[in-house]
Amino acid sequence: MELLVATQNKGKVKEYQRLLAEVDATIIGLDAVGLGDLDVEETGTTFEENALLKAKAYAEASGKIALADDSGLVVDALDGRPGVYSARYGKPEFDDAGRRQYLLEEMQDVPAKERSARFRCVIAVYDPETETSYTVDGACEGTILTEERNAGKGFGYDAVFLPDGFDKSFAELEPEEKNSISHRGVAAKKLPEILAKL
Repeated sequence: MELLVATQNKGKVKEYQRLLAEVDATIIGLDAVGLGDLDVEETGTTFEENALLKAKAYAEASGKIALADDSGLVVDALDGRPGVYSARYGKPEFDDAGRRQYLLEEMQDVPAKERSARFRCVIAVYDPETETSYTVDGACEGTILTEERNAGKGFGYDAVFLPDGFDKSFAELEPEEKNSISHRGVAAKKLPEILAKL
């Protein structure tokens, strides 16, 4: 079975190849099916809606079973923001570093005991032949740091997120260590059961 990972992010395709190494499927990226330029607008208001939108669009365009995820950082002190807008948080011109700085500024007066947050990930799998969809989700609890740690590594908000039970930010963890506890890693562990049904 070929499983299409519906993301423009080549690093994420590699991450899924690692996470799903035990699964009897060939994990391929969008370039393998000539869909590298297809961009699906995330118009959903939840992680589930966005993940399903992407999985369905790429599955129908390719004719292959597709997997897509939507994930983000949910900060309790900010009423759940940035949430589904994690990749578009702050100003439109912000890059990852700009979004991290914006978050730290928003959190500057929040005391240590109220800095709880979690990364959430929902993975959707869509089979265009049977029009069947499945979703799994995962979360990683932690707190928002007061400054960046190891900002050159990781991506998104990794450098400002301290996972519970660790003294290193997500950006300071080795990939294997991060995958074992990450929101995507937790959700991906539930995928083999779903893929077996397909």
